[in-house]
Amino acid sequence: MIIPVRCFTCGKLIGDKWEEFARRVKAGEHPGKVLDSMGITRYCCRRILLSHVEIIDDIIKFFEKRIDFEEEL
Repeated sequence: MIIPVRCFTCGKLIGDKWEEFARRVKAGEHPGKVLDSMGITRYCCRRILLSHVEIIDDIIKFFEKRIDFEEEL
């Protein structure tokens, strides 16, 4: 799933904050403190960023294997 541009509940812009959030959490910072420092205080917006999973990276692997398989035929 791709991160939504706006929060589903309140409509606040959150899509532009995903890259910084993911980078800082991957660097080892606590997710709650990262969200606090970025000014994301509403539970609905925090929920979207905390629960988001980048599945496109997993799905693209299968798509690439399928293309390679079809080319062999």
